[in-house]
Amino acid sequence: MMLNPQWLRTFLALVELGNFTRAAARLDLTQAAVSQHLRHLEDELGLLVIRRPRGIELTPAGHALIDYCEEMERADKRLASRLSDSEDEPGEIGLITPGSIGLVLFPLLLDLQQQRPEWKMRHRFAPDSEVLESVLQSRYDLGIVALRPDDPRLAASKFIEEPLELVVPANADVHDWSDLERLGFIDYPEAHVTASRLLSRRFPGNPGVASLRRQGFSNQISLIPEFVARGLGFTVIPRYARIAFGKPEAVGVVECGAPVVDTLWLIHRAEWPLPARCVRTVEYLRERVGVPAMKADTKRKRPVVKTRR
Repeated sequence: MMLNPQWLRTFLALVELGNFTRAAARLDLTQAAVSQHLRHLEDELGLLVIRRPRGIELTPAGHALIDYCEEMERADKRLASRLSDSEDEPGEIGLITPGSIGLVLFPLLLDLQQQRPEWKMRHRFAPDSEVLESVLQSRYDLGIVALRPDDPRLAASKFIEEPLELVVPANADVHDWSDLERLGFIDYPEAHVTASRLLSRRFPGNPGVASLRRQGFSNQISLIPEFVARGLGFTVIPRYARIAFGKPEAVGVVECGAPVVDTLWLIHRAEWPLPARCVRTVEYLRERVGVPAMKADTKRKRPVVKTRR
């Protein structure tokens, strides 16, 4: 049902002032026009007001229409907020990322929300395919992927580079492939592909990750370093997954020569501009995303396991 906005304004003025004459004066209408607007509404909705000697009394339908007008006003404000390009407007910021970089970005998002409580952070961990789909379907404003998309509907910009690391228990002595065979491999989704990229460079001619004994598995990359810290095996993970681990002294990183580096890309829909709050969030993350890594490597003094060439 579509109700004429002018009729609704007349009704609200009448209810507030309780008098046809005063309502007409406020709206710069004739008293007959006020009565006509009310009659149009009552033709649609039924009796709304009862005229009394000292004013008017609302019927149940009249009270329902007041509630409707208040809901419409709130909806108008929400729409204006979502369409506003001001940083001062409240709203939600949706970011979807792979697990490793997400472990570092998540606390930064919470820091920003503490500074700007009117901004509500919504974050999800997901593989590249889900990140792409979620941003394309506008379920999330921003996403981070490891492969730059070629879809013209998406804008992509370089966000950060993340090396792969060979992570072993802190007391492990790793020199050759047999040492990895002795330790056993801690597995996670896509770990074989990830590990092969680094291990084929450090141990050329190796028989492959599939030949290694699997010592554990988790689909949550944040949990993988815990296996290693307990001496249960080794793994290959992106650097930020290791940096976010809470017990850095319990793991070591084997030097593997020239790094194998992934470029992470920030994506969003290309057809329309990002809301101002999302633009500011991206700036905030870009300014700080390197800080946790530097602090982790400097203050925690993670063990680095040197290997013979």
